[in-house]
Amino acid sequence: MSRLHKMIPTEQIKNRDRRPILIVLHQERSSPGRVGQLLVEKGYRLDIRRPVLGEPLPTTLKDHAGVVVFGGPMSANDPDDFVKKEIDWIDIPLREKRPYLGICLGAQMLVRHLGGKVQSNADGSTEIGWYPLHPTEKGRLLMHWPKMVYHFHREGFELPRGADLLAEGDAYPNQAFRYDGNAWGLQFHAELTRVMMHRWVVHGAHRFILPNAQQGREHLEGRMLFDAPLKGWLTEFLDIVFEGKTAKAASSIALRA
Repeated sequence: MSRLHKMIPTEQIKNRDRRPILIVLHQERSSPGRVGQLLVEKGYRLDIRRPVLGEPLPTTLKDHAGVVVFGGPMSANDPDDFVKKEIDWIDIPLREKRPYLGICLGAQMLVRHLGGKVQSNADGSTEIGWYPLHPTEKGRLLMHWPKMVYHFHREGFELPRGADLLAEGDAYPNQAFRYDGNAWGLQFHAELTRVMMHRWVVHGAHRFILPNAQQGREHLEGRMLFDAPLKGWLTEFLDIVFEGKTAKAASSIALRA
């Protein structure tokens, strides 16, 4: 038994879907971060693949409990073969109605697959740092959302046809959406551990001069203020995506209605 599995209560493993969750990363040293940690704590195993390094994605998800596609430095508009193949591959979780969670690039790839556009704002503005999040009515009915979330991107996406917008932002309006019940896209990052954020701030410092980007100290100060509610939200959100649970906040709203 692995060290990670030793940390999981036996009863929790027994009751959990024994199939692993597919984790798609886009750099050699990328990590699933807090998303991976929380999924393991919830009793899931992780099957980590890196298509950018030539690792194949499965031809079916019948042996997986779902998939998380993470971000990366590339664009969903890039002409690289692995980018195009990964965008086409998204047809598998959609067709098989398996839970799909796309984070930043993963969300933008989902949008491209669904025929939507991914592009920068005309004024070149970015979201690099902490910015306000505004849930829509459908988002509020689903769960309670954090007021501030962390970003590191210079492109956004349009809402795909047939998708439900769950949360909005100021610079890039489309921040979270749900499509066909099982597919979810997030423009922001809730997966960063403290170590990951420090690494991003160091290696991404050259981007802090871009329009609307915050300086490194604001990234780290914001974490002290806003990270705890973001982590709490992520824990509940993963239960909604991969187990179909109803959020506690949504249950309270229904009871008051």
